[in-house]
Amino acid sequence: MYLADSRTTPPAAGRESAPGRRRAAVPATVLALGTVSLITDVSSEMVGAVLPLYLVTGLGLTPLGFGLLDGVYNGAGALVRLLGGRISDGRAGGHKTVAAAGYGLSALCKPLLLLVHSMPLIGAVLAADRAGKGLRTAPRDALISLSCEPAARGRAFGVHRAMDTAGALLGPLLAFVILRAGADGFDAVFTASACIAVLGVVVLVLFVPAHTGGAGDPRGAAARTGARELLRLPAVRRLTGCAVLLGLTTVSDSFLYLTLQRRLHLPEAWFPLLPLGTATVFLLLAVPLGAVADRWGRRRLFLCGHLALLTAYAVLLLAPPGASLVTVCCVLVLHGGFYAATDGVLAAATADAVPRQARGSGLAVVQTGQALARFACSIAFGAAWTAWGERTALAAGAAGLGAATVLSARLLRPSSAGIPPIAPESAR
Repeated sequence: MYLADSRTTPPAAGRESAPGRRRAAVPATVLALGTVSLITDVSSEMVGAVLPLYLVTGLGLTPLGFGLLDGVYNGAGALVRLLGGRISDGRAGGHKTVAAAGYGLSALCKPLLLLVHSMPLIGAVLAADRAGKGLRTAPRDALISLSCEPAARGRAFGVHRAMDTAGALLGPLLAFVILRAGADGFDAVFTASACIAVLGVVVLVLFVPAHTGGAGDPRGAAARTGARELLRLPAVRRLTGCAVLLGLTTVSDSFLYLTLQRRLHLPEAWFPLLPLGTATVFLLLAVPLGAVADRWGRRRLFLCGHLALLTAYAVLLLAPPGASLVTVCCVLVLHGGFYAATDGVLAAATADAVPRQARGSGLAVVQTGQALARFACSIAFGAAWTAWGERTALAAGAAGLGAATVLSARLLRPSSAGIPPIAPESAR
């Protein structure tokens, strides 16, 4: 079982322990939520793995049309994240209730993909699916952060993200098997995905405890804490600004995989396997990099993850036409390292900066900024690909990511953060 050392407490974590004392194992809440995420990600990534091919090849969408739908898929949840975080903070047991509603909405959308075949209807279904993800993400992450010691948040989020990524690894593999097995492969993938999504909701309802936030949690204060008040906190404001800057230059996974598939001229049936490279690396690195973040600094590792993504763009740009398998593997390794160093790490860093009674709202503020930025990036990248070609569009994205990383490093410098030490959670 994973253990967190008391000596891993970062300066902002706020709770000290005697030297050499070891924390308890990862809480049951984290493991239960990890199981729910594993099951749900199998369902989601089955669809995500075949969706680019289904839309571009099956329905004949242009890169711009796909960019619009991909933007909807990645950004629609941003419209409800703040609402989900605010509602979940405002009532006892609200984090679990809102998370369950989000998982349930996404599960309902999976079978609808069997019935829609036009761009507007597909866009509406994808928007509803991502709205469910938007509802559940902040309350789920709030449950994780509230169930563990501040010094071990990076490791706890790493364990959760590793389990989540195990589902992301199994989903494309299952989609690949289904596509190879039958003529109506896409319909079979969507059907299986719907059944698995329902199982995830059942596990959440039965096995995830409802966290009340602890004794004396001022729910009235939580209800009065909105995005504007949270953004007055220097740490939240700077983290949100960096998430937006970097999100504006983060090319979506789907476009990255489409580029790799075209360079290698892979058969369509093999396309769902491309995300497996990213997922495998993410799975292997999520827990150790979470522990590194607890020791070395969460903001610092977050920036290093974006440097890994920038390197992946550079490798892809410098590779000659007909790139080798080694080149593709290098890109996927860097891509997976990027997610392992940023996804859970950003959530842990945000939890450090937000009072516990507004934890869901604070996480939602940062996640909303990032999601909206990535929504804009998907649309812009699709338009640039249509107008200039994939290579020029990727070069522009790489240049923007380099500039955004430099600016973010300046924003997150400890000497300029202006962040007072965070009081122990028991005193809030």
